[in-house]
This record gives sequence, C-alpha cells and structure tokens, in this order.
Amino acid sequence: GEVCNMINKKYNEFLPSMQSAEDLVAQVDGLSSNIDLLKAGIENEVQRDLNVAVAEFSELKQQLERDTLVLSVLKKLQEFDTAIKEYSTALLEKKYVAAAQQLEKARSTLKMLESRRGFELKILKALGTELTVQTQNMLYHLGEEWQKLAVWRLPPSQESSSLESVMRSELHLRTVPSKEEEIAGPPVASVLQAFAVLGELHTKLKSFGQLLLKYILKPLISYPSLQPCTEEQSDVFILSFKSKEPNLDHSSPMEVFDKIKLVFEVLHKYLLNVPLEQPAEDKKDCRVPLAELLGDMIWEELSDCLIQNCLVNSIPSNSSKLEQYIEVIKSTEEFEKALKNMQFLKGDTTDLLKYARNVNSHFANKKCQDVIVAARNLMTSEIHNTVKITPDSCVALPRLPDPGAGNHVKTPTTSRLLHNDIVTLENETKLSQYTFCLPTCRISSSVEKLMELAYQTLLEATASTDQCCIQLFYSVRNIFQLFYDVVPTYHKENLQKLPQLAAIHHNNCMYIAHHLLTLGHQFRYRLTNILCDGAATFVDLVPGFRRLGMECFLAQMRVQKGEILERLSSARNFSNMDDEENYCAANKAIRQVLHQLKRVGKVWQDVLPVNVYCKAMGTLLNTALSEIVTRIAALEDISAEDADRLYSLCRIMVEEGPQVFTPLPEDDKNKKYQEEVPVYVQKWMTFKELMIILQANLQEIVDQWADGKGPLAAEFSAAEVKSLIRALFQNTERRAAALAKIK
Repeated sequence: GEVCNMINKKYNEFLPSMQSAEDLVAQVDGLSSNIDLLKAGIENEVQRDLNVAVAEFSELKQQLERDTLVLSVLKKLQEFDTAIKEYSTALLEKKYVAAAQQLEKARSTLKMLESRRGFELKILKALGTELTVQTQNMLYHLGEEWQKLAVWRLPPSQESSSLESVMRSELHLRTVPSKEEEIAGPPVASVLQAFAVLGELHTKLKSFGQLLLKYILKPLISYPSLQPCTEEQSDVFILSFKSKEPNLDHSSPMEVFDKIKLVFEVLHKYLLNVPLEQPAEDKKDCRVPLAELLGDMIWEELSDCLIQNCLVNSIPSNSSKLEQYIEVIKSTEEFEKALKNMQFLKGDTTDLLKYARNVNSHFANKKCQDVIVAARNLMTSEIHNTVKITPDSCVALPRLPDPGAGNHVKTPTTSRLLHNDIVTLENETKLSQYTFCLPTCRISSSVEKLMELAYQTLLEATASTDQCCIQLFYSVRNIFQLFYDVVPTYHKENLQKLPQLAAIHHNNCMYIAHHLLTLGHQFRYRLTNILCDGAATFVDLVPGFRRLGMECFLAQMRVQKGEILERLSSARNFSNMDDEENYCAANKAIRQVLHQLKRVGKVWQDVLPVNVYCKAMGTLLNTALSEIVTRIAALEDISAEDADRLYSLCRIMVEEGPQVFTPLPEDDKNKKYQEEVPVYVQKWMTFKELMIILQANLQEIVDQWADGKGPLAAEFSAAEVKSLIRALFQNTERRAAALAKIK
C-alpha cells in the first residue's frame, strides 16, 4: 500500500509534464501537416527565401526528436512502475520467483533510463533508492524463509572445537511446507530459485557450505568416534551425531567415506535436488543443479581434509602392507562415483583419487619422512649417553637378500651380525680382519641408533620398487647430510664448553665415517642396478665427517691450551724465585696446570681411543713444558737460590706430569702409557736437559754440549745455552772459557 502511495506521489509531480507531452504530440501532428504545405510552397517558389526555410526546418526537426525522447522516457517510467506494483503483489502471495523476476525487470528498465546521455532526471535517483529498498526487503523475506528451511543448532561459538561441543551440532531440514504456504509450490525450490534470480544464491550457498564443512564434514573426518545420525519426523529431517568407542586412532578411509556419503545423500534428497533456472542473461548454463554449485564451493577443501586427515594416515609404513591398499583405492573410486551420481562432482578423477592411486610414491615419501624425523630426533638428543664400541662391535642387521633374487625380496627375518670377519674384496685380496676396524672408544648411543636406522632403511630399499628404492637411498644420504648440518650447530655451546662432549662428538664423526666407507658396498647388488653409474656409495661423505670430528676436537684442544697458558701467565715469568711471594705464585700456577690436565685426562678416559688420548694429552702437557722452558730460557739473571727453586718446580712437572695419562679406567693398565710419555711429549727431553743445566757446574754444561754433539745440543741452540750460562754464572774467566766452547 504505502509503496503505491509513494509511487503515486512521485507520479503526481509528473502528471503535468505528461500532460504537456501529450499537448506537444497534438501540436506535432499539426506541425507536420504544415510541413507538407511548406514543402509544396517551397517547390512552387523554390527561389524564395530558401535559407530561412532550411533553418526553420532543422529547428522543427530537433523539436520533434526531443518530444519523441520525452515520450519514450515516460513509457519506460511507466514500465518501471508496473514492475514494482506486480512485484509487491507477488511478494504478498509468496510467489518468490515471480516477485524476483519483476524486480529484475524494474532493474533493467532503470538501467536503460540511466544510460540515456544528456537526459538526467532527478527522479532516477529516487527510483534507484526505491529499487534498492525493495531488493533488500525481498532478500530479507527470502532469508527468513531459508532459515526456516535449513536450521542449524550449533554449540556457542566461544567453545573449543572439542568432541563434546561438536556432538551438539545439528542440522534440521524442513521437509513439508507449512499449510499457508502451499500456494507457492515446494518452498525450497522457489526460495532458492528467487535467490538465483537476484544473483544472491552464491553467497547463501557459500555460507551454508562453510557451516557444513565446519560443523559436520570436517568433524566426521577428524573424530573416528563420531557417527552421523538421521531422524525423520513428520515435517522435518534431523541430522545429528552420536559417539561410539573407536577401535583405532584413525578411522579407515572406507568408514570416513561412508559417513560423508550419508551426509551428501541427506542433503541431496531434502535440500539440493532442485534444478535452477538461471537469470535470463545467463542463458549459457541454464539449468545447473544446486548440488553442483555447492560441490564446486566445498569440494576442494573437503578433499584436502580427506587427504590430510584420512588418506595420509592410511598409507602403510612398510612395504608388506602395500598390497592391501588396493581396497582403499577402490573405495575412493566408489566414493567419487556416488558423489557424481548425486551431481556434487562433475569432473573426472579428482585430486583425492589421484592421491590414493599414487600410493607407491606416498609410501616412499612417508617412509623417507619417518626416517628423517627419526634421524632428527636422534641428532637432537643428548650426546653424553654413550655406548662402548670395540673392534669387534658390529651393527645388528638382518641377513641380506641373495644378490640373484631380483626385485621381489620379502624383507628377510633371520638376523645375523655383520662381523668383521676376513673381508673378501672383489679382487679376492685377503685383508686382515682389523683393516676396517674401529679402535675401542665411546660413542653416543643415539649415533649407534642412527647407524642402525641407516642400515635398516637401506635394507628396506633393497626390498622396494625401483622408485621407492631410489628415494630411500637418497633419504639415507640425507640423514648424514642432516647430521653434518644439524649436530654442530644444535649442540654448539656444549661442544665448546665441555671437553668430554667434544671428544664424544669426535668419536661419533669417526664412527660414521668408518661405516660410510663400506655402507653402500653391502647393498651394491641391489642398488647399483637402479642408481645411475652405480653410484650406490657414501664414500664421498667420508672426508667431510673426518674433518667435522677433527675440527671440533681441535677447537677444544685450543681452548685447553689457552687455559694452560693463561694459568702459567700468573707465574711472574719464573723470575726472582728467591722472593717468597714470586715463588708461591709460580708454584700455584704449576699446581693449577697439573690439576687442569688431570681433570681433562679424567673426562677423556675411556672415551677417546687410546692412541688419540695419548696424542691429545701429550700435546697439552707439551704446551705447558714448552712455555716453562721458554720463560726460564729468557731470564737474564738466575741466582743459586733461584736455580734450586726453579729446579724443584720443574721436578714437580716431571714427576706428576706423566700421572695425568690415564686413558683406561683400570689403573694398572695405565703404567705402560705413563712410561711412554716421552714419545707423546715433544719437548720432554728439552725439559729434562733444562733441569740438568739448572743443577750443573760450568764443566758439566760443556760436557753435555760436547762440541755440539751432546744431548744438550740436541735440545737447545748455542745462543740459548750461552744465554743460560750468562744468567746462571758470574762473569769470570772460567765462564768466558766455557762460553767459547759453545758454538
């Protein structure tokens, strides 16, 4: 009613212009008969005043065109008015499709009016506003209807998406139109059709699809215990959930597909089985099933979710179960077929099916992923949990497949240890059983496990398809690349701070390098056929690992040397030892150095291989002795008391130095290494000769020099010996004579 009033009111303003337009039309009729007369006149008296006539004629022609335009505009205004009136009537009768079509008609009329150049009517703005108001009004009515047709009962939004809250979601679908609406035919069709005509269907379906994914489809995929329940009442169909104890952490793809299929069947039957007339201008795809529209909107997200949360978990983790996977592929095909029949899916093989069919490559990817994750966990675990390995330690391994057995080797079950028996190489040369042996030492248990993982993975590779075999081989190489990159950075601080860890890391690297020498060799029959140029080898990684171990250990050695020199720097240069305070400082410095060496000797005990231990301790003790020799040899004046005190300080080093060599936990076994100290300490004899000089008289020194052939000459240069003589003895003729003999 008030719509009409409003329109009438606007039209009243226009009646006068309508009236004048009709008058104009009458005048135009009159004018045109005048034109005929004129024409005759012109023809009769052609020469008279022709210019005037032409001007008058074109002016009249313009007048006529203007009036025709006004007439057609008024006609369009009338069309708009009729459309709006008919729309109002249809809306009251709930004939939604008709109402929507009338609105669209009004819209296209208005568009045409607005497109007339140079003809701006104030009223067009008012009509545009009116149209917007009516469209919103209609969409509001349709929205109300739609909410009655599909009712969501959802848990409060602030709740977490736990199983409990998901259980409370329900979807109610209206099945029978309520009595007063029967005039309008099936309400679902007309409501959705009207949305389509107004171009709003997409938005409505999209939000419906999002709710469907969030509250029904995704929970069914994520929670194995959720079951969809359906209940049909007289005028409504209810979709809800119940929960049952799941037997597994992940449901099988078959179960998930069945649940999802049920949901789509319900939607298809009660809501979406409506062919849609598209708005007139989209004639190209006139009838698109609603199901397909919805399918287009949610399929991609749904299939991603199915792949990530369902198919991925169903990929087997060892090759023996691959055959059973055919079932999964079949049920994926059936699931897609069912969805196509209900028109949710239109294309052929979707990503979902491609994923399932590509199981071999996923198997390899999953296996490689598992291997790398396991390896990474081992690398980031503590270094200091160690195991002892001895020359006859070996990696426990199942029996290797027979070289001739070809591709289809079932992973063997019998286990035998790969022993360091006499290794027979291709050219049949016999090597001693210790050629490829590792010395006894301690390595991190995580590294031993890492090696077992590498062997196991290569073994699995030999029993796999070619593609998988190649991938697994490279993932074993990746394990070692990863170790090389991860361990030094991940454990960086501890490797710098703790000498024991640096030693273990050194052993770990040497242990890995040792195994990499032969690792590819054991699997060569199977791997070389597949990998180009028979590149089934790890030998290229060996130098890198040796370097990694060495660099870390040498860095630790530099730290220890630095501390020794730091401690000795507080010994006041070993000068003026007759001063009590100076003597105490020097004595304390020497005690501290011995204490440090003892501590390091203890933490490396039973960790480093004995030969490495002795070299390392020898180098550190050598650093201390060498520094002491340099300082004493540089003194310019040494009194008799100084000399005695320096001698006693040196004696402490010579007596207690060797005791820091304790490579083995059993003390009686260490004697041998303590006696061999001169072998490992380069400056040992130099130090002993210095002690002799501190106690000797001039003649004894000359004898020790023995014309540059004696033991003293082997350790010191002539200049150094002369300097010591000048420091120790006063300037006498005897001293001058002795100095003359040192050359």
